[in-house]
Amino acid sequence: MPVVVSATVAAMRTHAVRLSRPWRGQRSCPLPSFRPLSTTPSRFANALPITATGPPPDPPTPASGPYSDKVTERRRKAALLEAGKEIRAAAAASQSPGKKSSSPLKRRFWKDVHIRESPSGGFEVYLDARPVRTPSKTILTIPKSKPHLAHAIAIEWDMLESAQQALKNHNIPMTSTTARAQDIAEAEARGDHTIRNEIIKVMMGYLDTDTLLCWVPEQQSFDDGTGPLDTQTETKKETLRQRQIRIATPILAFLNTSVWPGVEIKPVLDEGSIMPVRQSEVTRSVIQGWIAGLPAFELAALERAVLATKSLLVGTRLLIEWSEEFRDLQRGGPDDARFGIEEAAEAATLEVRWQTAMWGEVEDTHDVDNEDIRRQLGSAILLVSGGR
Repeated sequence: MPVVVSATVAAMRTHAVRLSRPWRGQRSCPLPSFRPLSTTPSRFANALPITATGPPPDPPTPASGPYSDKVTERRRKAALLEAGKEIRAAAAASQSPGKKSSSPLKRRFWKDVHIRESPSGGFEVYLDARPVRTPSKTILTIPKSKPHLAHAIAIEWDMLESAQQALKNHNIPMTSTTARAQDIAEAEARGDHTIRNEIIKVMMGYLDTDTLLCWVPEQQSFDDGTGPLDTQTETKKETLRQRQIRIATPILAFLNTSVWPGVEIKPVLDEGSIMPVRQSEVTRSVIQGWIAGLPAFELAALERAVLATKSLLVGTRLLIEWSEEFRDLQRGGPDDARFGIEEAAEAATLEVRWQTAMWGEVEDTHDVDNEDIRRQLGSAILLVSGGR
């Protein structure tokens, strides 16, 4: 047995020597050495701090949302448009150095805006020595009982930067509405009632589809018929139809008792129908006769309010509350809440606000409409209210 072991060891040594010898034409390379496996546990190396030189990295920046991207894009486009205008203006000035680069309408030809008393006892607005005129070329005259209206018109013209801006009625709402009232008065003084008849026709068209009377059908969401519930408080939630009725009820009650006593005003939409219901001929006759008897300034203010709210009833309620011609119908108590701009805007835009609260607003659409309707209603109030 020892002889066999010795022979085996000798053979292994001979084979190791042959492997360690280089081949012909090749360099000798040592055999790789293998470390024996160890049963002792391995030790972790200590981590050294980073000692690299240079500035620290920039802090992370939050990702821009879609709204900021839109704002940035609009600012970039506005800057490009402004730069293009400057380049075109410089090119035009270089081609014709002896001519003016802008037309007279693109600059402001007046320096001072002031108010003067007219020979008829009212007020006139002057741009330096030039009076403000209506589209019919007559001098714009404000009644003496409305000094705040004259100052509002003067402020409008003092805020303009060029005469070209005055060509747009939305830049001078008080001037345009006052000119409308003066045109009605001057035409009727000549016996021409064409403007009034056109306004009456438009107003009566709004009565058949009045916003205040368009109530949505009641939607039953549960088997017991109680309507939708607030999931947090488990109480009955007011539906859109219920809110429409709640806001319209006091307005209709005031009109039925103070303005058109005994007149029946019914909703223009039945449940389950999309066709509006026409008011009775008696109701239409009474309302049409009342509009025909309005003074010129009240008629122009009613037209502005109805076009803004799409509601003849809301416009009439606002007119009665603020017109100096209807002082006997106004609430005189200090604690009485007046029907103002916010109440009229809420009644006219209730369904839109309900939908935007559920689905969200459209940028540059709903927010602009909300401010515009208040501006229109404010101009109507200012046109008819007089100094107390």
